[in-house]
Amino acid sequence: MFASQFSRRGWITSLFIACALPVAAQSLRVQCPTSTTLHPAVAPTADNPTGANPGIKCQEISGGDGYATMGDGTQTYLFGFGPLSGMDQINQGKPGTQSSGDFNKAYNSQYFPGVDANSGNALVPDPTYNNLSPANSNGAVMDPAEMMNVGVLAAQQPAPMMAIDEDDEFFLTLSNVGMIMRPDLFEQHTVHFHGYPNASSYFDGVPDASVAINISGSMTYYYTAPDAGTYFFHCHITPPEHLQMGMVGQLYVRPRQNRLPAGASLYAAAAAHPCAVGDILCTSPPPAVDTGATQPANGAMYAYNDGNATTRYDVEYPLQMMGFDPTFHFVGMTFNPEDFSGMQDKYFMLSGRSYPDTVNAGIITTQASDGLARPSQVQPTLITIDKTNGQTRALLRISNLNITQFNTLATIGIPMHVIAIDARLLRDAAGNDLAYDTNSVTLGGGSTVDVILDATNIPLGTYFLYTTNLDHLSNDKENFGGMMTEIAIK
Repeated sequence: MFASQFSRRGWITSLFIACALPVAAQSLRVQCPTSTTLHPAVAPTADNPTGANPGIKCQEISGGDGYATMGDGTQTYLFGFGPLSGMDQINQGKPGTQSSGDFNKAYNSQYFPGVDANSGNALVPDPTYNNLSPANSNGAVMDPAEMMNVGVLAAQQPAPMMAIDEDDEFFLTLSNVGMIMRPDLFEQHTVHFHGYPNASSYFDGVPDASVAINISGSMTYYYTAPDAGTYFFHCHITPPEHLQMGMVGQLYVRPRQNRLPAGASLYAAAAAHPCAVGDILCTSPPPAVDTGATQPANGAMYAYNDGNATTRYDVEYPLQMMGFDPTFHFVGMTFNPEDFSGMQDKYFMLSGRSYPDTVNAGIITTQASDGLARPSQVQPTLITIDKTNGQTRALLRISNLNITQFNTLATIGIPMHVIAIDARLLRDAAGNDLAYDTNSVTLGGGSTVDVILDATNIPLGTYFLYTTNLDHLSNDKENFGGMMTEIAIK
């Protein structure tokens, strides 16, 4: 079976390598140092034999094409980013970002991921690429041929999630594997972190001021983590087209406050934060009053360096509001000119899924043109607050990546406590709290909002998080779907 599958895919890789110049064919590469000047090597341990500094985080993604399955069963063509590291984490709906020590344990468990569409069986590993190394389902794909075979037709919706901590150095490698279904397009790709205060334009992903990555080439972006908050990223090559076609994903930064030792004063830590010394661009000024809040014995998770535990949460759910125009996607696959002026979304989704797929826990796979089914939508958006396990507060990291519509999300029976907008804590320069309660939030394209759902006094049961734009509660011509999910309090 594997021989037939390999022959079906082998011509794709051969075509790319044969058509590229020798130098370009060798330009697929990954960078992830284990130490830097800011983060020197640490003492080796059994779990970290290389002494990799945990403050260095890495991730690898592909830029190419693929397919996704809409709520009415329609298979839709995508331009998109796919995972080339952290694949097991991503398939669980988690960020694929890893420490450099884990990232550099190369992925080599099988030649390319997926299942046979006819038998449903997992593909058999190819010993040529195992090299007798231990299998690692989260390591980086580093061999150029394997990068092509894993990355081709592997676009996911949304793009692989990323998450880093304040003070981290982040190395993100993008490898352009090309659009197999559109061989007439020699599309470059980039990664642009939208709203992210990046000091270097070279790594900003806007091709006018930085660089773009050609087919069979790689680029490793370098970032230092900015202030905590919810951001997102997208390709900045012909953005209206590439965003509409699916090249969008989420990124968030966790605050230093998470790492405080037990008993530490949250107020003192916020007042000592580097941005809290009169900088008007500070995203998290210390609170006006010291409430005496301290770090609990078992630690806690916070959305921001709040200084008073107002952004504490128990579970978090990134939600990416988005929409697809099926006509635009179909035309994009059929070598015809696209009508940008007539772009009109008909599929409205949360993290790549329409209701009821939003509440299904499993991975959605979609069969591609080579007959293989690959993970296409891996992020369910069922929001669960389990009171029996001590959970009461859920953080929703909401972003709107729709390029044609404003979108509204509303709740019934459980209020939204809005704590931040566009990665800025709702607090004035004097530290006064400006957070507010509401039953709906409305976002334009390119905006993010952080919301806490506090279920402390909410009865057990199932509640809905849905759009009040009633025409967005459909899957194209099929009613009762669209941008909606459930909140389960149990």
